[in-house]
Amino acid sequence: MLEIITTPEQELYNFSEELMKLRAKAAEIRRKIPSVEVSDYTLTGMSGEKVKLSEMFGSNSELILIHNMGRTCRSCTLWADGFNGFTKHFESRAAFVVTSPDNYEIARKFSMERGWTFHLYSTEGTSFKRDMGFASISDEPEPGVSIFKKEADGRIIHVTKDYFGPGDDYCSIWHFFDLLPSGKEWEPQYHYISTVHKH
Repeated sequence: MLEIITTPEQELYNFSEELMKLRAKAAEIRRKIPSVEVSDYTLTGMSGEKVKLSEMFGSNSELILIHNMGRTCRSCTLWADGFNGFTKHFESRAAFVVTSPDNYEIARKFSMERGWTFHLYSTEGTSFKRDMGFASISDEPEPGVSIFKKEADGRIIHVTKDYFGPGDDYCSIWHFFDLLPSGKEWEPQYHYISTVHKH
């Protein structure tokens, strides 16, 4: 009887196929989680104006809302930098906003320093993050994403949510680093010294 030899390439291909099936299954299970109607929360825009959650939809019926941890979190800054490049793509499909626990003046200044172009709102003084499940027992903010739907009658439904963390599917940089042979651990920084030689 001939022994079937599986090459690393074939093994990786098989694993990738299985991983895709598991992701599809996870998405299927996620859709079974009951949706919850939520209040029309009022957050603060970057000019200090009050903005209701319902207004963030614009002309859309679906909203992707990011729960950022603010300027003190390098990882959340990394995620937001990535989302900044995807903003127009997001907005071609659904409304897209990012929320920060920082007060609006701090959030606005940091946003301008980073060159962010997406809509940013402060949740300071509200129970929004905690109510959506993105705050610890000690009320420290946690990162992730909430998906909302606005019904024809104006009701807002919290459809689903997910949490962010190093290596997740919401920040592609980790997957590129996984391809590198060095396998070194890495931590995001606010700024980097360029190693590119200019000619």
